[in-house]
Amino acid sequence: MSRLGKKPITIPEKVEVTLKDKTITVKGPKGSLEREILDGYSVKIENKTIIVKPDNEGEEYWAKWGLLRVLIDNMIIGVSAGYSKGLIIEGTGFRFALEGTSKMTITAGYSHAIRYIAPKGITFAIEGQNKVTVSGIDKQLVGQVAAEIRSVRKPEPYKGKGIRYDDEVIVRKEGKKSGKK
Repeated sequence: MSRLGKKPITIPEKVEVTLKDKTITVKGPKGSLEREILDGYSVKIENKTIIVKPDNEGEEYWAKWGLLRVLIDNMIIGVSAGYSKGLIIEGTGFRFALEGTSKMTITAGYSHAIRYIAPKGITFAIEGQNKVTVSGIDKQLVGQVAAEIRSVRKPEPYKGKGIRYDDEVIVRKEGKKSGKK
């Protein structure tokens, strides 16, 4: 049994949740999200709460029960508060530059600058030249975009150069030592 799946989801004041066939739609102040409900599960909306239950017994249904509940909860949090992920770039000459709110140029030590165009629903905000915040209402999409930007130049363990998450800790390695004294 899923401990997480059993918990009911409370719907905030400014959020509207509708259920049509096997599709759940969540609308809020920041936008709207839509998701298909997995086969074998039922979702009920009553008294400003959402209850997710599996239709059948068995481990394969219990495994995804908590997942479906968390996905719906993430949709509600996304349309009401939104999600954001911060990235920091370190290195001589490394920087982020914005072109509007959805296009960014990354200078990361290559012979050319890398242009990144955000998918629909994602915005960028730059603080200084070395920190960017990726924001949006879809938690999965925000994380995916942040991971793609980080993969342009992953942080290296000797000098710490590269792009890292703002809460990521890079474990530094000690460089080579010469045998001379």
